[in-house]
Amino acid sequence: GAGNLLGGEQSGHIAGVGFDLYVRMVGEAVADYRKSLESGEIEEEPPLEVKIELPVDAHVPHDYAPGERLRLQAYRAIASANTEDDIKAVREELTDRYGKLPEPVENLLLVAGLRMLARACGVGEIVLQGTNIRFAPVELRESQELRLKRLYPGSVIKPSTHQVLVPRPKPTKIGGKPLVGRELLGWVGEFLASVLGQ
Repeated sequence: GAGNLLGGEQSGHIAGVGFDLYVRMVGEAVADYRKSLESGEIEEEPPLEVKIELPVDAHVPHDYAPGERLRLQAYRAIASANTEDDIKAVREELTDRYGKLPEPVENLLLVAGLRMLARACGVGEIVLQGTNIRFAPVELRESQELRLKRLYPGSVIKPSTHQVLVPRPKPTKIGGKPLVGRELLGWVGEFLASVLGQ
């Protein structure tokens, strides 16, 4: 974009490329924009950002992908996965390059899949908040509210802030530590599919 060519980071000043080139580039960009509006092309909205903050060991270990650059490439590939096929391709590529995936990398791929499911349900945040898991933004239909109360007793619906707080699950009703890791990711996936799924 023009910012990269003309910004201080690249060329220092507009004089570096010349005012005439700058005006021509802006003119072409405006013409392209008008053309897309006139032809009825609708620009695709960027996918919903989904923030997931749960107690899950999900990372690329130093001994799996040596070197910061290689780990960053792995993170970038996982973060850019938007379909099941993308995740499968990333899994195959990582396995091919570095060998069998360790559990933290498998967890990262599970988080990527959960992010896609959340995006499909219109959920932008899944965050551990005290003894609850907070889902937002969420607007429930009446049937979804009934399902939520039946399947997840103790849940709190906050219509004014478009949030649902669901008690963090435990393996047993009485005692037991709350779920973490893959079990928690699986539970969140079930929640999204059973309550918020289309």
